[in-house]
Amino acid sequence: MSVSPRKAKRRIPRRMIWGVLVVGIVVFLAMAINRLGRSVVYYWGPSELRSAGDQAVGASIRLGGRVVPGSVDKREKDTLMFDVSDNRSTIRVRTRATPPQMFREGIGVVVEGTLGRDGVFDGARLLVSHGNEYRQPRNGEKIDMRQLMRSTEGLETPEQGRRP
Repeated sequence: MSVSPRKAKRRIPRRMIWGVLVVGIVVFLAMAINRLGRSVVYYWGPSELRSAGDQAVGASIRLGGRVVPGSVDKREKDTLMFDVSDNRSTIRVRTRATPPQMFREGIGVVVEGTLGRDGVFDGARLLVSHGNEYRQPRNGEKIDMRQLMRSTEGLETPEQGRRP
């Protein structure tokens, strides 16, 4: 009796195929969750950041709030310091990022960075929030220049320099 070539090949059991597939999926999910955990950036206001205490130190955080009037300090050539507040708590921010043109006191900001042990938030990226209130005048509509000037208050052009 001879064995046919087809019967000589051994079939891989279905259980083994399913087992390898399940193990592969579990390994993939574990790797994805691990990477996701490392890339999470928390969005906090100054109050949440203060209440987190030492747990916030070193974590990647997006700090949101308003720039406190009178707190902007640019003594050093490449460092900008200012306070961010949510009306309950205030955090001092230090950044070397170039501020957007619309950056000014009283404007809403989001600063991406980390909280240092000294309690100062080191910002790597600085964004400002602004309203999308612009509306193009209709044909023949009279433009209210006073309203237009009020909407740009605090903004400056490079030629104007800093207002006193």
